[in-house]
Amino acid sequence: MTLILITGISALNMSIFLPSLAAMTAYFDTEYAVMQVSLSGYLAATAVLQIFVGPLSDRFGRRPIVIGSLLIFVIATLGALFSTTVEAFLFFRILQAAVATCMVLGRAIVRDIVPDAQAASMIGYVTMGMALVPMVGPMIGGALEQAFDWHATFVFLVLAGIGTLALVYYDLGETLAKGGMGFRAQVRSYPELFRSPRFWGYVMCAAFASGAFFALLGGASFVGTTIFGLSPVWNGIALGAPAVGYAMGNFLSGRFSVRLGINKMALIGTGITIAGLGTSVLLTLAGLIHPLVFFGFCSFLGLGNGLILPNVMAGSISVRPHLAGTASGLGGAIMIGGGAALSQVAGSILTVESGTLPLQLIMLGTSMMAFLSVVFVVWREKQTA
Repeated sequence: MTLILITGISALNMSIFLPSLAAMTAYFDTEYAVMQVSLSGYLAATAVLQIFVGPLSDRFGRRPIVIGSLLIFVIATLGALFSTTVEAFLFFRILQAAVATCMVLGRAIVRDIVPDAQAASMIGYVTMGMALVPMVGPMIGGALEQAFDWHATFVFLVLAGIGTLALVYYDLGETLAKGGMGFRAQVRSYPELFRSPRFWGYVMCAAFASGAFFALLGGASFVGTTIFGLSPVWNGIALGAPAVGYAMGNFLSGRFSVRLGINKMALIGTGITIAGLGTSVLLTLAGLIHPLVFFGFCSFLGLGNGLILPNVMAGSISVRPHLAGTASGLGGAIMIGGGAALSQVAGSILTVESGTLPLQLIMLGTSMMAFLSVVFVVWREKQTA
């Protein structure tokens, strides 16, 4: 339960404030594209952390890194809560990314404390808890904003951070028994990974697939609030639709990946995503512009990603099994870094006049690139067979 909560608070912090993004833009008297940095900057900081957290925890231990990151998160959240300028808010918001450390180390702690046979099962439970949080996070944020204002969301995060910090302090002991690969050793192993076409195929598929989802996160608040005029509560519910699909996709991956293989599962996932988003684009072009058309078909994006991401991430770390840790950190950084760029682009190009179509086309285009990346991996495997 402790591991589920420390990984869950990281996922919660990413999405809970999204229904309030338009209101926060008005509060700080700025533009939506500037406020959008609160998501894209957060994701960029998370991407950088992905590279350093593993080696740091190998050297100093899991417990002090987790406690330190939660302490920084609570202080940064208080700073964001009391910010009076958009510059101060964005500084503290990006500093909140320290809590992403918990998401990375949650999996490492599982590997520390249980044998390999049990690790997959326990990581599954931790990941399932992480998948559930994005469903309820925006709903909580939307309800708090409608009942009070956006400040209430950050009060909630402060209380959640303090509670999680107390739980970790009393419940989580040090789990590191021996040191792993240090940062210098990881960097020295990068060329071997960079020379692997299949590694790039898997990683780029993950980057494009998750990039479509992060683009949605970047633009969905503007679409829901400004274009469709949804209340914060309904905007939060709409933002939870892809997470429902993602949880279902994760379940199907668990059931069928061994039987069908990771490449076939990724191809099915990209096909589902393209079909759903393509239908959404066609309906919009036909003049059927409605929240159900936009957000309803985004559930196919979640379902597809639930099939794609577990399989291509498993593929990326299996290309060079002796470099699994390095591949995981590097692949995660590329995936989230790409998502940060796409979320900023999505938030920058949307206007009331443009409607939802630019965002739909970005999501469809990146999903097609994810499909081509998997096709490249399949072709490469046939060439080397």
